[in-house]
Amino acid sequence: MANVEDNSLGNYLKNRRAKLDPAAFGIAPTRRRTPGLRREEVAQRANVSATWYTWLEQGRGGAPSADVLDQIACALELTPAEREHLFLLAQHRPPAVQYQEPEGVTPQLQRVLDSMEFSPAIVRTTAWDIVAWNHAAEAVLADYGAIAPEQRNILRLFFSHPRVRNKTLGWEKEARRVVGAFRSDAARSGGSERIAALVADMIQASPEFAEIWRDHDVLDYGEGAKHFHHGTGGPMTLEYSTFKVEGRPDLGLIIFTPATPTDADCIRSIIRDRP
Repeated sequence: MANVEDNSLGNYLKNRRAKLDPAAFGIAPTRRRTPGLRREEVAQRANVSATWYTWLEQGRGGAPSADVLDQIACALELTPAEREHLFLLAQHRPPAVQYQEPEGVTPQLQRVLDSMEFSPAIVRTTAWDIVAWNHAAEAVLADYGAIAPEQRNILRLFFSHPRVRNKTLGWEKEARRVVGAFRSDAARSGGSERIAALVADMIQASPEFAEIWRDHDVLDYGEGAKHFHHGTGGPMTLEYSTFKVEGRPDLGLIIFTPATPTDADCIRSIIRDRP
């Protein structure tokens, strides 16, 4: 049996199990030596062998698969943060991202976006649907509010929206960067069906996308610079940085900042003159 101090996975499972109320699962109240569910009750809920689950808590059950960990997480009614911790203890890596349909952002996150008065910022899903933005992004990048939600996708806009396309200086080079970064995100998105449908639509709609997609290039989006030519503000360079939204691994935050004081003045002018 593993040393108690080394058995972090087993200790965590026992702790979570002890915090569950049997009555909440329709289990008749009986005299119990310890609080929470019994091991065999958790095993039954997770559809695994009671013997194997006991071994797992004792530190000798072997490395469980992702599917089994998901079953145990459901059996123990773990929160997303607790589920991630379970995977880190069992497999030393976070679980694959579970794709979620776009549902917007919290009011608090929207206030964070709105606080960046002269830095365009957007929030995108793993399928690169844009679900939130600030006023600066609407003024400088695209009028997202005027675009139909089903078309409010970075790939669709970049390849099929004339105004977005015409703003981008060095469009072909940037297109390859965008597709390579999307391919990288898609591989870990957990939304294979959603991604496959989007890619199929894009291949049908854009021969340029189809050609770039066939190259199989993969890039990290991370950070970099984009060169624009705004209709009223003229040429400008915006540096961008990407961030994950804590507690929502399906969302990414992209913040654009002016590269020079001249670019900053340009953004202020655009926002000031916009109704």
